[in-house]
Formats: sequence, structure tokens, C-alpha cells
Amino acid sequence: MNEVIHSFNSNPETLSSIELLDLVNAARQDHGENAIRRNDFHARIADELAGDHYETFVVQNPNGTTTAAYSLNHEQCLLVSMRESKSVRRTVLKRLKELEQSAIQDAVPKTMPEALRLAADLAEKNEQLTMVARQQGDRIKSLQNLFESGVTPFEFAKRLNGVNCQKINAELHRRGWLYRDSFDCWRASSKARDLYLTERSGRMERSDGRVMVTATPVLLQRGAAYLHKLYLHEQLPMKKTWDGQFSHDKSIGGEA
Repeated sequence: MNEVIHSFNSNPETLSSIELLDLVNAARQDHGENAIRRNDFHARIADELAGDHYETFVVQNPNGTTTAAYSLNHEQCLLVSMRESKSVRRTVLKRLKELEQSAIQDAVPKTMPEALRLAADLAEKNEQLTMVARQQGDRIKSLQNLFESGVTPFEFAKRLNGVNCQKINAELHRRGWLYRDSFDCWRASSKARDLYLTERSGRMERSDGRVMVTATPVLLQRGAAYLHKLYLHEQLPMKKTWDGQFSHDKSIGGEA
């Protein structure tokens, strides 16, 4: 396989989506398959890893444009690679394993001064992580509360500072998550049902005395996490008065 890795990442525990794409396309070329375009590959990553955490950075393209890329851990690289054909997948997984082993070998200190520097670095890093964990404790609890399942998209959007919650259902309709039934009510589409949304059943008495069964789309935890990711990428309908701050209200009824 041709050596096409370019270094965009300084962290040996992760791989950039650009590097992973180079691996995949090299394997595809070896097995007579067409290369994947960068934008298509990043769309695949966003879909496969919806709800996961990964860092985003910007890459300068040869033509002067820029592309948003991702920093992926080993497991995320494996998940994305699983979408390839069997032969391509085997080649990519083999190369990922080689890169992982190489990173482990490079990290092992070869002299006593290197070992001492590594020990000092690890101690400092551990202290920093402990401090960050302490500072982020309340924020993590708050996010866990934010991503609870069972709230409607409208209720969830009200929690997010700056989101126009009146337009959230229309946005989810545009994305294929919701559709209008014969009674002009919002329903969860087959595309999003049991993945991002489910439906909460209810009963409503009509003016003529008849009882009508209702279905209200509500978010699953993965759907709430995916909407929050869209929010952070400014891909939800925002109010004109938005102050540019990404924050959320813990209470359902709070004005975000």
C-alpha cells in the first residue's frame, strides 16, 4: 500500500480524519475501488459518530480553501472503517494496528533522562486532569441532565441559548426526522424513529365527545446529543438576537 500519511495531529493517541481518509483511499486503490471525496468522508464520520465526542480543527487545502477535520481516537477510526468493503476494511485495520504499535514503541523512554522527564510530565498531566475534572463536575452533571430522553424537540430547543425553538420542528422536517400526518400533526419519521426519536402516546377528547389517540415525537438520548452537536456547529435555526454564547438552561421551562 502506498505511504500517504501526512501529519496533522500531534497527539499519538488520535488520528486526524484526513489521515484516516488517506489510509482508506490507499486501501481502496489497492483493491480497485474509487477514492472517497473528503467532504463525503467527513459526512460519513458525522453520521457514524453522531453523539460521540471528538475535536474539530481546520486544514488548509492546496487550492487555498479550508476544510473542517476531526481528531479521532482508535475506536472511532475502527467504527468509521467498518463501513468499507471487507478487503478494504482488513487493509485499513491492519495499518491502524501498525500505527498504534509504532506509537506505543515511540512512547517508551530509551534512556534514564527520558524516563525521568516522562515521569515528571505524567505527574503534571495527572495534576492538571484532576483539577479539570473537579472544575467540570457541575458541567458534566448539567450535560447529563440536558441529554435526558423524553423531551420534545421544542422543549429541548428552549434550553439552548439563542435557538429559535419555534422553528426547530421545521428544521427537523427538513432533515427528514419529522413529517406531517393526515391530521397535520408532527410525527417521527422511519429514518429517525428508535434512533433519534420515539413517540409518546396520549389521548385527547374532541369537542364532539370522541376520544382521539395522539402521538408526540420526543427525543431519545442520542437524538438530544446530536441536536446539541448541531447547535455547537450553528446548524440549528438561531434567533436574530442571539448573543453568540453557547449555553443552556437546566430547566425545561427556562428561557434559553
